[in-house]
Amino acid sequence: MSSPRGAASIDHEPRSRVTASGAEFSLLRRAEARALCVWVPGSELRLLDDFEGEHEAQGSGTTLVGPCSPVNAQGLREHLSCLRPIPLGTSTSAGLGDRLGLATAGQVRAVRTVGGGIRPIFVQQSIREMSRTGRTPVEVMDDATWGTFAEGWRDGVGSDADHLKTTEDIDSCLAAVFTMFMIDPSAHVVSSADTADAPTLRAAVAALPWDRLGDTESGQRQRHLGSLTAIEGHAVRLDEEALLRALAKYGRAVAHIVGMARHLRAGAGAREVEIEVSVDETDTPTSPAEHLWVATELGRLGVRFVSLAPRFVGRFEKGVDYIGDLAELESDLAVHAAIARHAGPYKLSLHSGSDKFSVYGLAAEATRGLVHLKTAGTIYLEALRTVAGVDPGLFRSIYAFARERYETDRASYHVSARLDRAPESGAVPESELPALLEQFDAREILHVTFGSVLNERDESGAHRFREAFFTLLRSHPEEYARHLEFHFVRLLRPFAGSASR
Repeated sequence: MSSPRGAASIDHEPRSRVTASGAEFSLLRRAEARALCVWVPGSELRLLDDFEGEHEAQGSGTTLVGPCSPVNAQGLREHLSCLRPIPLGTSTSAGLGDRLGLATAGQVRAVRTVGGGIRPIFVQQSIREMSRTGRTPVEVMDDATWGTFAEGWRDGVGSDADHLKTTEDIDSCLAAVFTMFMIDPSAHVVSSADTADAPTLRAAVAALPWDRLGDTESGQRQRHLGSLTAIEGHAVRLDEEALLRALAKYGRAVAHIVGMARHLRAGAGAREVEIEVSVDETDTPTSPAEHLWVATELGRLGVRFVSLAPRFVGRFEKGVDYIGDLAELESDLAVHAAIARHAGPYKLSLHSGSDKFSVYGLAAEATRGLVHLKTAGTIYLEALRTVAGVDPGLFRSIYAFARERYETDRASYHVSARLDRAPESGAVPESELPALLEQFDAREILHVTFGSVLNERDESGAHRFREAFFTLLRSHPEEYARHLEFHFVRLLRPFAGSASR
């Protein structure tokens, strides 16, 4: 695209420039902040009504220069369809969450480098993460819009409103025009059903909200009891005990999912949205029989979903590789992937997917591309890597504070790091500080304390780390993008060969 008419001297970010709707759009480089530039011919002046900024006659048209504001982000999504999130269906996909609003450049570059048909979700954030970073769903959407626009990404994106637990969560993300809604019923999963005795199970089943399940216990028995389903060589049986445990463990969760899904569909109206179901943040694994029962019951109740995250064997902890027997996990992935193809098809979703490098190849092979990978926290860790390289003193202070906060902050995560195995801050030479991000315990400690680091205030009420942290990242965008690209290429490459659209 040529420079906007009469604006050849303006310093444009070259990857951002695009023509659509009769107008020319680009980002301008400015010392204080980026700015949006829109040129329209005289016949299309009304298009500028969707943007805010200063107008100037340029050649045969008008140029608007305005801030990277919510109004202008919405205007871009209105006129550039490539920036509007869309449902991705059962395409191989990866959710590359951005807790800081600064990671999209490195993520886009990684997806381009890997290729292979992986559909990216750059707009991804859980309600829990938003509350800890002080962001809103609209801000999450807008940050990703500006990032993808700046990098010239034109191949379509998804968006994931992650870990939604209430209808209020759904409403706030619907208003921000998210397209995928991940329903998290973990508060309604009864993990103790795995070890409960028969009388306890029968009492729990009798007390289920059968009206919300649209069923009766006898109806369940007639449909499921004694059923044997052969799925790609795997025999999945629901005998008396398995059925009772599935009902007791997941019955209330299914009822919750149904209510959330119906609320979403009613609120979305004619808008196309899609649902992911997650039962991964629970204490015990999801058995094949339980997975099949949940999928079958959701189908009976009219819940259409594109991906499901069971709780696999072993431990998928935050920010570190898989902990457990890989051979056992390989078998577990195989049967769960077969169930997803049989009962759907829908994607098998890998949550807490950051840094599970020993798992990616196994998951790609088992799912045959019918897979969604979800990762978020690693962008904060790569930000810390940037901080360690540029300002070791700031990194050391953050690490020391993270150690102080860890025992409190770990409560909402499944992690096993121990303070006594993580080096003391003062014991680490400056040159070795970046290596703390490779040490298991230190890495998890840094991972789960991100919210406290960003929100901690001193006695005067000023943020203790936040301003220095964000100022550093904004001052060194290429270094941060380089770390992110390197990391996400490693993460995504195993899925490229099996990706399917």
